[in-house]
Amino acid sequence: MKTLKDCRVELDKIDDEILELLGRRAKIVQKVAEIKHAEGESVYKPQREKEILTRLKSQNKLDDTAVDAIFSEIIAVFRSLERPEKIAFLGPEGTNTHQAARKKFGNGVSYLPLSSIEAVFEVVKNKEVGYGVVPIENNTDGVVGVTLDCLGRYDEIKIIAELHLDVHHSLATNLGDTKKITRIYSHPQGYNQCRKFLESHLLMDVEFVPTKSTAEAAKLAGKDPTGAAICPEMAAKLYELPILFNKIEDSAANKTRFFVLGDAKVENSTESYKTSVLAKVENRPGALVELLQSFQDKNINITKIESRPLKEESFEYVFYLDFEGHIDDENVQQIMQKGRGAHQIKWLGSYIKEV
Repeated sequence: MKTLKDCRVELDKIDDEILELLGRRAKIVQKVAEIKHAEGESVYKPQREKEILTRLKSQNKLDDTAVDAIFSEIIAVFRSLERPEKIAFLGPEGTNTHQAARKKFGNGVSYLPLSSIEAVFEVVKNKEVGYGVVPIENNTDGVVGVTLDCLGRYDEIKIIAELHLDVHHSLATNLGDTKKITRIYSHPQGYNQCRKFLESHLLMDVEFVPTKSTAEAAKLAGKDPTGAAICPEMAAKLYELPILFNKIEDSAANKTRFFVLGDAKVENSTESYKTSVLAKVENRPGALVELLQSFQDKNINITKIESRPLKEESFEYVFYLDFEGHIDDENVQQIMQKGRGAHQIKWLGSYIKEV
């Protein structure tokens, strides 16, 4: 290949070959769909998708990030060929939860934005959608209590996957100069995560207009000639609002963890798993210590514990725990069996651990 034209001709040939291979893959996927339908299996298999990506990345032919980006989208598109799927998420469009849902399920599905976390649980329970995506915690602002409350109430719904998303904020505005900004629209959480940027750019004295979401902030700022929004890049693009500054958050390690909700059990495999439970211990001295000691006795690593008030009982609490392992593991089963005698332990789901 001596010229740019020669290179382009060769690239066209490769693209044709890729397309032909994707066509062959589609035929096999259709056969897989028939088998799954006959056997009553779920279309979404997190453990199988993780195995595919791990195997491909082990070949060292592309950067791991590139493999994830390319093949996650390919898998998502072909999953939609097995069965057209609808995914509910805490809306509106353009939020970080929307971005997390797109990262997990790709562009080949339809999305349903909803106004509350409980609404997401409701449509999943009623089988109006295949899956739901909700936030569970942010490493800066802590746990999302409503999600924990809903996990406790909706017995039919299980956690089938977790997703960690780097959360970045942008300052988006139709203005080209921060000195002309008279109003800043943002969700209070997003605003507070960018205070250092606002201080350094002399924007702390500008009127702050709180919004229900950072996506709504972009929508409102787009209609305000002297307004600006603190919002995700996705929201700015959705509402065609130019970005003046990117990644303005105070912490470069700002992450949010999300749960994918469904009604199926994730099968155990060779992957590393986490399990989530809610535990209500007896109201007596040492009861919580006994529960935690049982995990140590079985060499099970607890990665998170959070107390949550039981609203139907005065000053009574339930404990949310994440720990390493799958519900089918023998040591986990022993914990569950032992817990049924002295405590109330509710299994919320076992899912592949994201690192």
